[in-house]
Amino acid sequence: MRISITDRCNLRCRYCMPAEGIEKVPMDRILTYEEILRICRTAVGMGISRFKITGGEPLVRRGCTDLIREMKKIPGVEQITATTNGQQPLEMIAELADAGIEGLNISLDSLREDRYAFITGGGELNKTLRTIDKSISSGIRTKINCLLQKQFNEDEIQDFAAFAFEKGIEVRFIEIMPVGFGNPESGLSNDEVLEKLQERYPELEKDETTRGNGPAVYYRLPEKSGAIGLISAMNHSFCESCNRIRLTSQGLVKPCLCYEDGVDLKAALAEDSDEALRAALEEAIRIKPAGHTFHDRNTVEPKAMSQIGG
Repeated sequence: MRISITDRCNLRCRYCMPAEGIEKVPMDRILTYEEILRICRTAVGMGISRFKITGGEPLVRRGCTDLIREMKKIPGVEQITATTNGQQPLEMIAELADAGIEGLNISLDSLREDRYAFITGGGELNKTLRTIDKSISSGIRTKINCLLQKQFNEDEIQDFAAFAFEKGIEVRFIEIMPVGFGNPESGLSNDEVLEKLQERYPELEKDETTRGNGPAVYYRLPEKSGAIGLISAMNHSFCESCNRIRLTSQGLVKPCLCYEDGVDLKAALAEDSDEALRAALEEAIRIKPAGHTFHDRNTVEPKAMSQIGG
């Protein structure tokens, strides 16, 4: 279960939201940490044991590490990871490690300072690079998420591969989806990405080992740590093996990223018993569709990723 704890973000990535930002949800409509913990306890009782904390940017919400620490105490929780853009103070990484987090997925779309500032609306590349190093040195499993766009950062594919092998981490290339402000026409297919990678690394081989909970197909070099992951929602649908649901910061459970539909948990949370909450979660899982329709823009979720949980 991916859990969005805030719609706020300290960056303005151009494929995620407009430069002026989005209308922020009042805090009294955002799930409290107590409500999130109650949902997690109920989910664990149903067999959901792995959670990813997302946003917006989750680390901008005060008390995020305390939430993770409390989630770790729930019997049956196997793993907690989080997403971040890496722009928070390095002390946050130490706090996350102390709270027991297993992994961080760090967004990074360029290794060039000017491009990074442009795509993020003013972010500082060096901050994210320092966060990556701090995460690695803290023993946190570190993955990089990269969205490639034609005539923007497609010439950095091989640079990112070298970065992965140098750092001994996983860099995953994600195909742009038509959610919110995403424009798939501007993106590259991962088939094109693999061709570019093989030009520089002809010895690249498919990695059959299990590297996480998600849909990435990984490639590695013999005798090298680190790997390249390809997440191909548009051109190689993995819907039949999708194993996740999303909880938005306002309490809507989305069975599929593609669609606006979901099951609202607010009414169930108002009940004293957890029976209604369990029933609502079961309903969200039951109505999970067989597949997405990303190629039909009329059916796709119109909200920005930061609003539904990136």
